[in-house]
Amino acid sequence: MKNWRKGKKKVLITGGCGFIGSHVVEHFKRKTNWEIVVIDKLSYASNGLNRLRNSDCIPSDRIKVFPVDFTLPFPTGLRQEIGEDVNIILHMGAESHVDNSIKEPRDCFKNNIDGTVEMLEYAKTLKDLEFFFYFSTDEVFGYAPDGVAYAEWDRHKPTNPYSASKSAAESICVSYENSYDLPLITVNSMNVFGQRQHPEKYIPKVMKNILSGQKTLIHSYKDKKRAGSRFYIHARNVASAILFLFENGDIGDKYNIVGEKEIDNLELAKLIAKYMKRPLDYEMVDFHSERPGHDLRYALKDTKMSVKGWELPVNFEESLKLTVEWTMQNKGWLDF
Repeated sequence: MKNWRKGKKKVLITGGCGFIGSHVVEHFKRKTNWEIVVIDKLSYASNGLNRLRNSDCIPSDRIKVFPVDFTLPFPTGLRQEIGEDVNIILHMGAESHVDNSIKEPRDCFKNNIDGTVEMLEYAKTLKDLEFFFYFSTDEVFGYAPDGVAYAEWDRHKPTNPYSASKSAAESICVSYENSYDLPLITVNSMNVFGQRQHPEKYIPKVMKNILSGQKTLIHSYKDKKRAGSRFYIHARNVASAILFLFENGDIGDKYNIVGEKEIDNLELAKLIAKYMKRPLDYEMVDFHSERPGHDLRYALKDTKMSVKGWELPVNFEESLKLTVEWTMQNKGWLDF
C-alpha cells in the first residue's frame, strides 16, 4: 500500500467540526490530495464551524461540510450531494463527556450507538468503500490497575454510560464486518489534547482556572495524596496515526494509539502552570468515591503500532508546550 495516500480518495468524516475531528481534517488537507466530506450535527461541543475556519480548512474546494444529525437515516438529497464514490468513512462523531453521559445516558446512547448503526447502514450500500474506520476510546476497557495495560482484543469493562456506548458501538461494528463484509478497522485512543479543545476538558479547564486565580481540583485516590493518571496524546499525532493505518493497517483488526508517557493529573497541572509562567492553586479531591463512573487510571499497549513502524511525530512535552502557548495567544477558545 505504499504511497496509497497520493491516490485520489474521497473520505467522509463524522464529527469533523469537533476538536479531534477538526485536527484530522486539517492533517488530511495538508498531507493528502483527498476530497473531504464532513458531517456534523453542530452540537454545543462543535463551536459551529469555527475550528475548521481557524485551521484554514474552510473555505476550500476540497472540503464540504454538511450540518446533519447522523443518528437519523441518510436523506436522499444528502446522498446525492455527497455522491456514491466514498472510499473511506472515518466515524469519529460522539458525545464524549463522561459527566454528561452520567446525567443523561439516553442522549449519549442515542448519539454514540444509534449514530454508529446509521453510519454502518449507509456504509454497507457504498460499492467503492475501502475502509470503515471506527474511532473508539481506552475507556471501554475500564480502570487499569498499576502495571496493567490493555491490548486491543482484551475484554471490555466500561464503567460509565459513555464508555459503555463506545463498547457497544465497537461490537456492533464487528457484527457488520462479519455479517456484511464491511472493511472495518477500529482504533482505541487515549486522552487527546491540543489547540481548540472544548474548555470542559482537563487541560483548558486548568488553564482557565490559572488565568482566573481559581483553585484547580485534582482527581486523586482516596488518600488524597496520589493523583489519577493518563497517557496524553496530541490530536495531530492521532491524525498522523490514522493516516498511517490507512496505508499499513489490516482490515478486521484493532489498533491502540497511545501517548509515549504516563503523567498524573497533578504533574500535568504543574507543567501547564510552568508553561503559562503562572502559579497553580490546587486541591487534591476524591471524586471517585462519590462519582464511581470516573476511573483513576487507563492504560493501553501500543505494541501493534510500534511493530508496524509508527512513531510519534511530536513528543508529549513539546506538544503540551505548543498547545499552552497557542491557547495563551488565543484565549477566546477558553470561553466558547
